[in-house]
Amino acid sequence: MKRLNRLASAAALSVAFLSIPASAEVVGKVGVDWIGNDIVVEAIADPEIKGVTCHVTYFDRSIIDRLKQGNWFEDPSNSSIACRQTGPIEIGDIDLSRGGEEVFREGRSLIWKDLLVKRIYDKANDTLVYLAHSRHVVEGSAKMAISTVPLYNQNAVWKNGKPQP
Repeated sequence: MKRLNRLASAAALSVAFLSIPASAEVVGKVGVDWIGNDIVVEAIADPEIKGVTCHVTYFDRSIIDRLKQGNWFEDPSNSSIACRQTGPIEIGDIDLSRGGEEVFREGRSLIWKDLLVKRIYDKANDTLVYLAHSRHVVEGSAKMAISTVPLYNQNAVWKNGKPQP
């Protein structure tokens, strides 16, 4: 069983290094208590869709809190996301499958937990769906948030032509 866990961890790390997700820019940081815990707000531009920006928030634990609680490497899986049109929309070569495509990944612990943002295109409703969730190598997390960017009645330019519903 330990060998299987090590193989799963190695596979997850390999995938992490192969994908090239978007980078985030910290646009806000709000202190929530006297020991230095913060809520961080990051802006993420979708690398394949010009004109769409997502803002993701998450809890950032302070060193004092980590020492006080004794769980140095743990961070909460809570996050929130809001995505909006921030310019003319130009859609590049995106994954149109039901599983969507990873847009952003950020480590939330030393090696075990990632905060992910995936983009899914809802053809029937002509809408981009962005899903923020935590990925934990050992066990998943049910904490998630979504945001949508409707393309209905927008002058979105599709690099490879708009898919038909």
